[in-house]
Amino acid sequence: MKIKITADSTCDLSKELIERYDVGIVPLHVIMGDKSYSDGVDIVPDDIFENVAKTNVLPKTAAPSIEEYADYFKEVLKNYDAVVHINISSKASSSYDNATSASKLYRGKVFTVDSLALSTGQGLLVLKACDLAAEGRKSKDIVEILNALRPNVNTSFVPDALDYLHKGGRCSLAALMGAKVLKLHPMIDMKDGQLYAKKKYMGGIERCLKNYVSDLAATYRHYDKTRCFITHSSCEPEVVAKVRAQVEQTFGFDEILETVAGNVVTSHCGKGTLGVLFIYD
Repeated sequence: MKIKITADSTCDLSKELIERYDVGIVPLHVIMGDKSYSDGVDIVPDDIFENVAKTNVLPKTAAPSIEEYADYFKEVLKNYDAVVHINISSKASSSYDNATSASKLYRGKVFTVDSLALSTGQGLLVLKACDLAAEGRKSKDIVEILNALRPNVNTSFVPDALDYLHKGGRCSLAALMGAKVLKLHPMIDMKDGQLYAKKKYMGGIERCLKNYVSDLAATYRHYDKTRCFITHSSCEPEVVAKVRAQVEQTFGFDEILETVAGNVVTSHCGKGTLGVLFIYD
């Protein structure tokens, strides 16, 4: 059986990875002012930074409609026997509900998975699905394995600043001011499909990221060594390089993949956010 693995654009896979694993991508919508853009198609994170700097207003995001998913699946099924589609967390977007509704039009040929994650936390499940499909696993088996794995995906980030979180209503003014004065950087973690502040670090961002990676290593002693992601929103190259060096020294991943966060994640977290994401046992 020829199976196509597809995902929402929120999986934040690089173009190189999308091509390497032949992943189909359905873009979410990013709305700035009165214009709607397709995530990863006709808008890049720098456009968001520029617009927010000018307007002091965050863009809005919207899920693809049922019709958009239906049309997309129809095209894919012209060349494949089945589709396994991995969505952004259903608690963050209506994408999963819309994709699932669309899948019912295709009589068991389209299977949807609620990743309960976003960014490359979702991306880890996408690439796992690609690995399983390459092994010759059936669609239902792939879905069952992904559903079993999704509670064990570490989806966490440390933002450099809380301005975007404040603008989006996820951080109070008091917390924003306190963070600036005390140089606090929260660790934003994902549990049961929702983001929450797990821990706070104090000091410069490089120091905070060093402590963040150390905490991950202490917390997740057993993990899938296949791959991990270092995903960031326009962090300075030297900051990313230091984090990578620490991950290489601390963990034993077979592959460390660096990716830049897409427009949807960027619009919520802002510039300078970085996360180390992987599947743990």
